[in-house]
Amino acid sequence: MKYLIAALLVATAAPVFANGDVNAGAQKAASCMACHGAEGKTTVPLYPNLAGQNAAYLSHALQAYKKGERSGGQAEVMKAFVAGLSDTDIEDLAAYYHSLKP
Repeated sequence: MKYLIAALLVATAAPVFANGDVNAGAQKAASCMACHGAEGKTTVPLYPNLAGQNAAYLSHALQAYKKGERSGGQAEVMKAFVAGLSDTDIEDLAAYYHSLKP
């Protein structure tokens, strides 16, 4: 019975983990690597690691940059990078970085 409940919880929670396409996100991540590093792990303390980050958080953050709702730090740089991304692109990138090991 415990296993059935656990399986049902995992099955219903799966869409929450990532709505995007991991493989498509990997293809779109080339411009992110300059600051966030290969595999989402940066060597520059100024930039955050993205590997293993929560997909919903990444999607929300990218949308906020795109809408100009974030300021300070590297917000203007990020705004320029995400300006041309579609909602699908953002979901794909979020899924990709979420899938990487921190």
